[in-house]
Amino acid sequence: MLTLVDYGLGNIQAFANIYKRLNIPCRVAKTADALADADRIILPGVGAFDWAMQRLEDSGMRPMLDDLVLKHQRPVLGVCVGMQMMARRSDEGRLPGLGWIDAEVRRFDEARFQQKTHLPHMGWNDVATVAHDLFRGLESPRFYFLHSYFFAPGDPAQTLATTDYNGPFTSAACNGHIFGVQFHPEKSHQWGVQLLKNFADL
Repeated sequence: MLTLVDYGLGNIQAFANIYKRLNIPCRVAKTADALADADRIILPGVGAFDWAMQRLEDSGMRPMLDDLVLKHQRPVLGVCVGMQMMARRSDEGRLPGLGWIDAEVRRFDEARFQQKTHLPHMGWNDVATVAHDLFRGLESPRFYFLHSYFFAPGDPAQTLATTDYNGPFTSAACNGHIFGVQFHPEKSHQWGVQLLKNFADL
């Protein structure tokens, strides 16, 4: 069963509504027991990195998530801060991330980009993708973003998509069965609906 992780952050109902329209069964998990037999997982997130990590720890679902993703290799999709939590660390906070992908989360700044960026990066932007089933049926997609920090994989081969914001940054990444997208597919109209359908089909 495709399972949405509800630890108090993220647009859970928006994801559920999309899957209902697609006639794809999904459920919401608020406890480790409810998460236990998930065969695909969506980890949403909004807000600050440390706040999200602490909320996940407090939910009691962290050990079960690690077991499902790392031991049983269930496909997982992190969205926005949910993606950033998959990294080892973030410039935004002090708590360690999940460490599912060898990556850091960095703040947009002039040292890394061509000029000072206006933060947050908010609104619609083009996403340049590589050939992958996650993006099947998507041509010249545009997605909705809202963030001030970006995901930086240690291995460039783990980048699935890039977006330009006074310079390119990774807007989708993967490590085998572990996927992350910086944008919000649940707010991105037909492109987001297709991506969520593709994830359910992986």
